[in-house]
Amino acid sequence: MNETVARRLTGLAGIAGAAAFIIEVPLYFLYSGPPPDSNVLARLLIGILALALLVVFVTAFRELVRRADPASEWIGTLAFAAGLVYATVTLVSSGLEGGAVIAADHPIDPTVTVHATYLLYGAIGRIMLAFFLTAVGCAVARTKVLPRWTGRSALVLAGINLAFVPSVFFGNTPAHFYAANGWGTTALMGALFSYWLLALGISAYRSAAGHTPAGSPAPRR
Repeated sequence: MNETVARRLTGLAGIAGAAAFIIEVPLYFLYSGPPPDSNVLARLLIGILALALLVVFVTAFRELVRRADPASEWIGTLAFAAGLVYATVTLVSSGLEGGAVIAADHPIDPTVTVHATYLLYGAIGRIMLAFFLTAVGCAVARTKVLPRWTGRSALVLAGINLAFVPSVFFGNTPAHFYAANGWGTTALMGALFSYWLLALGISAYRSAAGHTPAGSPAPRR
């Protein structure tokens, strides 16, 4: 995989994954009480697809960093590892929710009744996402592989995620903004990450058009 292909794959995976996340988030707000099983399972399946695309994104981003600056490969590997852990933790949460919904003989709200997901979607997810975003921000700053704003915005978003880690001490009411499973801790952070990922994906894909692969002649002016 050369750098141009890595840029395109990073961009496409970021755009597709972000689109799936953006579709998923509003499905959590369609019902005021326990949603029907079809709603829960649909949003979980869309989220699983988004997380699969996120795995492709972090893999391609690591390759992009390595191609751009071999000395910075370790930072790309940190971003890859943190992104992979975040995806795994969230997939486990999705599995717990989906299993509870399938097993229940009546509609349930898994964001409340599945206690094991409070920390997985909340504090644990926020820490791992902050780790991933910090690594991406540092990789961009070091290699200049993407526009400067992508790295700076990643660091800002990492700080915002860390600010929600103490929400673990503020109960388990999803309607509350700053709760362990509150809409600010989970849905808002997910939405912000989705739109950041979309913007970065577009930037990465567009950068491939102006990139000249190593060993290729420079375009004539």
